[in-house]
Amino acid sequence: MEKVLRIGTRDSELALWQAKKVQSLLEHLGYATTLVPVKSQGDLTLDIPLYEMGITGVFTKVLDVAMLQGTIDIAVHSMKDVPTALPHGIVKAAVLERAKVQDVLVYKENLDFLSLPKATIATGSLRRKAQWLRRYPTHKVENLRGNIATRLHKLQENPWQGAIFAAAALERLQQEHLQTHVLDWMTPAPAQGAILAVAMAHDTYALEALAQINHPATDKATDIERRFLKRLEGGCTAPIGAHATLEGDQLSFVGNLFSLDGTTVIEVSKCVSLHALGDFPEACAEEILSQGGAELMQQIKKVTGR
Repeated sequence: MEKVLRIGTRDSELALWQAKKVQSLLEHLGYATTLVPVKSQGDLTLDIPLYEMGITGVFTKVLDVAMLQGTIDIAVHSMKDVPTALPHGIVKAAVLERAKVQDVLVYKENLDFLSLPKATIATGSLRRKAQWLRRYPTHKVENLRGNIATRLHKLQENPWQGAIFAAAALERLQQEHLQTHVLDWMTPAPAQGAILAVAMAHDTYALEALAQINHPATDKATDIERRFLKRLEGGCTAPIGAHATLEGDQLSFVGNLFSLDGTTVIEVSKCVSLHALGDFPEACAEEILSQGGAELMQQIKKVTGR
């Protein structure tokens, strides 16, 4: 009898879109699938900043448990939310072709406030907050959590000038009607814009199915970004940016670490041949750590408790 692949996903609109994308690709190849939506702690607790929740993989943990208990065969995640160390027995099985990596500002009226000394924008990301304050040090940044619809509603209900979102998320949910401004000066989160599917290491059926929808270039670029993140021991909430781009056999990479208030940034920007990649991502992280990044990471962990 043909096996039905059970695809686990969070039940937010964006997470369901991502899971349905994986489902569509697999069914196009002839596989039978079904979706298994669940709620994560990250979705249920919206009034607490992510870094205060003290949970590794706050958006992924419930799916990890479901997979280890055998109630799902595949879990689909926004790759930037996934800890760099997967639980024992769970492996990366496919990375879909990456969408836009940029962050965008959704604003309510106009962009005149960008030139004003006093303004308020919202984001739940320490990385986005740090980079915004580095560029606009006199602005105020409010915490904003929840799924896309919840955050857009909060933006309209509060006296904020704008809020920061991932361009890929808005595009996937067809939010073209919004007023947006691309923040091309902001370094994205490692693996931003990519969708990850994981499975159990022993599940050859699921692994063989997912291998067919893997996008090698995205897989390579996001792996480099996540190796950089892992060496910094930054987790998914630290103010760390990384972006790898591939052109032929050449890799361009930018990675940075910010202080929480944005006043300090330590950055690397380099090019390397893929043939000579070796431990390049780790070496970039080591360079940042040796230039004051180690002390900065300790300061960040003291504040965030991570």
